[in-house]
Amino acid sequence: MNITRENIDDLNAVVRLTVEKNDYEATVNETLKDYRKKANMPGFRKGKVPAGLIKKMYGKSLLAEEVNKILSRELMKYISEEKLDILGEPLPNEEKQPAIDWDNDENFEFVFDIAMSPEINVTLDKRRKLPYYVIKVDEDLIDKQVESYTNRFGTNEPAEEVGEKETVRGDFAELDADGNVKEGGIEAKDVLVSIDLIKDEDIKKKFLGAKVGDVIRFDPKAAFQNDHEVGHMLNLDHDASHELDAEFNYTINVINTFIPAEVNEELVTKIFGEESDVKTVEDMRKNIAEDLKENLKYSSDYRFLVDAKETLTKSAKIELPEAFLKRWLVATNENLTAEQIDTDFENFRTDLEWQLIKNKLGKESELKVEEAEIRDMAREMALMQFRQYGMMNVPDEHLDQFANSILQNEEERRRMVEKKLEDKILEVIKEKVNIEEKEVTQEEFDKLFEK
Repeated sequence: MNITRENIDDLNAVVRLTVEKNDYEATVNETLKDYRKKANMPGFRKGKVPAGLIKKMYGKSLLAEEVNKILSRELMKYISEEKLDILGEPLPNEEKQPAIDWDNDENFEFVFDIAMSPEINVTLDKRRKLPYYVIKVDEDLIDKQVESYTNRFGTNEPAEEVGEKETVRGDFAELDADGNVKEGGIEAKDVLVSIDLIKDEDIKKKFLGAKVGDVIRFDPKAAFQNDHEVGHMLNLDHDASHELDAEFNYTINVINTFIPAEVNEELVTKIFGEESDVKTVEDMRKNIAEDLKENLKYSSDYRFLVDAKETLTKSAKIELPEAFLKRWLVATNENLTAEQIDTDFENFRTDLEWQLIKNKLGKESELKVEEAEIRDMAREMALMQFRQYGMMNVPDEHLDQFANSILQNEEERRRMVEKKLEDKILEVIKEKVNIEEKEVTQEEFDKLFEK
């Protein structure tokens, strides 16, 4: 095995590997002998098939397989031993790669292009300023959370007539061109309709003021403007709902109005449980404020990430081997064309530059993610999911059980490790740069993403 490298420039190199006969011959011959021992062919006793026939049948494929194994192993070994920090994966050189003749060649030369990771220069000191937006927890935000609780624990009660906020249950019956109920047409019983979800204002007006027993004639697709929703209501598959073109009678059987729960100590107990220290409405509002402050920190950190990424990638002025990277993206993404990659390359470039910056900062600060930290993240994810369903006090054993199921998903585990490492890198950035805190309202914060 002979390996050489030619540096084209600071970012590109060509690696030549020659797999020689003595690299593969013994292994190929041993495999052919093993094939001969096991060969069972008509006209020959088992193990007595002529060696020449076995070689003719299997020699070329075994040779190619062994050479490719050696090639892959030695190329990766060379990159590791030479401590080459490469981008992507080696690609066959399209111009210098000689033709391979598996029938006659004894030595095989392979030529690969590799891309070198560029030098990353990132300066983090107090001369660099980055904004950190703190979202103000005001009464309006607290009121919205209280409202969400009152809606979660609200009830439906019978109503006399249909209004803007009511829901109705009734029966659909398809009509023919003359407006009569179509024989053998589509029917759907006890279908729930929320008046506020009707998109067409003229159809919505037909419902307003209606009473139990009234029949409303309308086109469901025009009313809801969503084929999937209409298909779900009428029990139709995707194609049938897409092709549907008909009016229906809808007979109202039940009218309900939604009554939000009253804001009182009973609601507090429903939300937080009997054992909680949160007892009064005032306690609840304080708890909401604390939770909002903690949860909004995630939004603030995300915005800080966006600003840090933009600022540091611009200032680093990283040079990348673009031609190689575009070839590599085409080679490793079957569904992407060269034109699509050209169009999206700037986004890919920014993400890669940010990844390189994070890698450098992580190495410089010797950052590591411990197993206990990943387990804590999994527990936190589990707790948030339970809270979405109104379960505020979850026993530790249930949290641990749910966290374990999350950690068994290798892809989820990998994402958590990356997220935790990125969080640590952001803390490093915060410590080293000059943070300018800016208090903003939720509305002002949302507008930052409109730029």
